[in-house]
This record gives sequence, C-alpha cells and structure tokens, in this order.
Amino acid sequence: MTTTRQPETAPTQSPVDAAPRPAAPRPTTPLEAGGPPAGAASRGRPLLVLAVLACAVAVVSVLSLCIGSASNTVSEALHAIFAPTGTVMDVTIRELRAPRTVTALAVGAALGMAGTLVQGHTRNPIAEPGLLGINQGAALAIVGTTAALGPQPYAVQAVLAFTGALVAAVVVFGIGHVGRRGGSPTTLVLVGAAVTALCTGVVSGIVLLSEAALETLRFWQVGSVAGRSDALEILWPLLVVGAAIAWLNATQLNALALGESVATSLGVTTARARGVGLAALVLLTGAAVTVAGPIAFLGLLVPHIVRWAIGADYRWLLPAAALTGAALLLVADVAGRVMARPGELPVGVVVAMIGAPVFVYIARRRKVVAV
Repeated sequence: MTTTRQPETAPTQSPVDAAPRPAAPRPTTPLEAGGPPAGAASRGRPLLVLAVLACAVAVVSVLSLCIGSASNTVSEALHAIFAPTGTVMDVTIRELRAPRTVTALAVGAALGMAGTLVQGHTRNPIAEPGLLGINQGAALAIVGTTAALGPQPYAVQAVLAFTGALVAAVVVFGIGHVGRRGGSPTTLVLVGAAVTALCTGVVSGIVLLSEAALETLRFWQVGSVAGRSDALEILWPLLVVGAAIAWLNATQLNALALGESVATSLGVTTARARGVGLAALVLLTGAAVTVAGPIAFLGLLVPHIVRWAIGADYRWLLPAAALTGAALLLVADVAGRVMARPGELPVGVVVAMIGAPVFVYIARRRKVVAV
C-alpha cells in the first residue's frame, strides 16, 4: 500500500505577522523628561531638608543676636530689631550684632554655593573655590596696591580684592581652555594650582619688602565677619546676581554630571555651561572673599554635607548649599564669641578647627566623597 506524500510548503504568515514591528522607543533620560538625575532623592525629601535648614538658619540667627560679650534674651533681641527704644542693648544689637549676622549669612551662603559649583564643574571632590587662585588673586591685588600706594580705605580694599579675584579666575579659565584638552576638569585644576602658587610667591616677595603690605595682609588674611558690613553694602548686588546665575547653571550641571559626551547629546554646550559656571563662581567667591577674607574648608565641606542629605540634583543642591553654608558660618562665628570670652576667635580660625577633622572623616568615606 502506497501513501501519497504531501508537498512541503512554507507556512503562511498572517497580515499581523507580516507587518514590520515598530522599533522600541528610546528610553528617555530623567533630564529629558524634566525630572531629577538618576539616583537623586525623591521630591519630598529635598523639600523637607530645605525646610529643616531654613529653620536652623532662623534659630542660629536669633542666637547670634543674643550671644556676645554681654548676652541678652530672645525677647530683648526681638525688641531691639522691631521696636527699639535706644537703650545700650538695642544699639549693640542693631549696630553690631545684626550687621554681623547678615554678613555671616551672606558670606556663608555664597561660599556654600561656590563650593558646590567648583566641585561640580571640576568633578573633583576635594576642590574648593580657592583652588582656582581666587583667594590669592585677591590677596595679590590688595598687597600690591598697598606696597605701591600705601594703606587704602576698606572700601578701596574691597574693590581691589574683587578685581584681583576676577582677574585670577579669568586667567585660570583662559589658560585652561587653550590646547587640545582645554577646559577639562584636570586642566583647570592644574592651571589653578599653578596660578595660586605664582600669586603666593609674588605676595610673599612683596610683604618681605613692605611693612605696610605685611600689616594689611595680616589683617585681611584672618577670615572674619566682624565689622565687615561696609563691604557687604557695596557688594551685595554681586552676590544676588551670582546666586541667580548659579541657579540657571543647575540644569546644565545635571547634564555635565552624566559626562560631557552625554551632555552634548542632550543639547548642552559644554563651553557655554562652563562659562556660566565661571561667572557665578567668580561673583560669589570674589564678593565673599572681599567681604570676609579667605575662609578655608567651608566651600569644601558644604557640598559633601548637602549631597549626603539631599541627593545629586543640583536644582536642590544649590539652595541647600546656600542654607547650609549660611548656618555653618554663623554657628562658627557664635562659637568664636563663646570660646575666647571676653575676647573672641575670628570665624576663619573656628571654621578651620572644625572643618579639618570633619573633612578627614568625610575623606575616609568614599561613598560620600564621590561627585
């Protein structure tokens, strides 16, 4: 018995199977979707942290009005601010402590934001504003002018310091952008170190030859917020403009944190983003250094603290850094009044005493140091 073998035919395709499948949509990055970068904290936590920081700033501000060579109560401080009657305590609070408190808040906020900017743009977790030669540029301008023309009024010193800080920062970024690897974080750090060393050497040579320059440098290099409100009255618009520019730079920093190639693919012009960051950094640091002198460690520590508390989104990091820097500098100023009664320690000394061991602790925790 023979069987008939059926011819083999290819299986037919249904119209659905024959139709081409659409390509899978490209995943949208958090930056393109308008959300925070990957790994950032949820929206609720940053808001809570900012609220806590704002309350801390308010509490420390009241303490600053109450603590000094002659302490007073909170009600007396509020009375002096809102309903003064001309008593000795009212005059002390309104003429001395209130301007000092405002100065500390402004300088601390500026240094906190500047430290966050410089670490974000250089991708260096141990970078600080002074790394770009800004502090030494300001010192060179003041010392050089004093040696040539004699001691200058404080308002003139403020203008000189800001000019020197601006020139130093422009030189660092100008030289750093020359060449094939221009503008890279490593190049900027190396050029900044070179400019800082050059300015330091020139300042040392000048003060050896001029006694007036040495006295001016000694007074200016001790970071302090006592009696510095005159300079703040001149330079506060620069701080406001610098803070606004830094806020505009936040989204660009979020993109740069993913890498320059990724940032470029997202439509961010790297050179323009660096330029905006430089403008904000110079305005904030130059004005802060001019008002209070070089204060070490604050711009170094604040970014690490806020990253640990709030996440990696610079739209939250910058306002948190401003509040944290303001609170920490004011705490250091109040501590300086208490530690050396009836005298006081300059805030720059207190910040260094507190900041050095804290930074050693942070440096040993690699997860916190990562940028």
